[in-house]
Amino acid sequence: MIWLLFGAPGSGKGTQSKLITQSFGFKHLSTGDMFRKHLKEETELGKKAKSFMDQGALVPDNLVIEMVSSELSSTETTVLDGFPRTLEQGTALSELAEKRGIKTGGVIYLEVPESELVARLSGRRVCKNCGHVAHTKFSPSKVEGVCDKCGSKMELRKDDQLDVIEHRLSVYNDQTRPLMSFYEGRGLLKRVDGTGSSSEVFNKIKEILQ
Repeated sequence: MIWLLFGAPGSGKGTQSKLITQSFGFKHLSTGDMFRKHLKEETELGKKAKSFMDQGALVPDNLVIEMVSSELSSTETTVLDGFPRTLEQGTALSELAEKRGIKTGGVIYLEVPESELVARLSGRRVCKNCGHVAHTKFSPSKVEGVCDKCGSKMELRKDDQLDVIEHRLSVYNDQTRPLMSFYEGRGLLKRVDGTGSSSEVFNKIKEILQ
């Protein structure tokens, strides 16, 4: 079975995916994490995706679908974080799941006001070494600019710069938001208030999964 975690950039999909996998033991597939791995290892797929990611644009559907297809398992319950992002990807995922006999449990949509999304993303800092995430306002490092876990430098990702954030949200509204109607029409969409603490949001998600 697959569960889809759906929402705008900064809505908390990554955080909630980790809480879900820790609590329920589901497999977690994040397209962002997978692409960053390909970038770090300088694979051919990573090189193709890099120019799109640096600009905050969506990676072309065929590249994303190819990557997810190779990782999707028919024997594990999986939480998909960051996929699908377009109607084309949603259709491709439905066809892939049907072909492999994988059921869709539901699509959990995290609703967060755009002003809060901007605040969350612009303050986010990521460790260049271990990937630990901090926030200048909500969860600051003990020493500014230094990772609490490994002592390496914390950086502002290119796609978390203000001009790129605005572009990412615009792309989301144009290309990803229509998926709400796609899944709502299939009776799969579950709306969750994504504001509040991560534990408060998770408790609402847990009710759906249980």
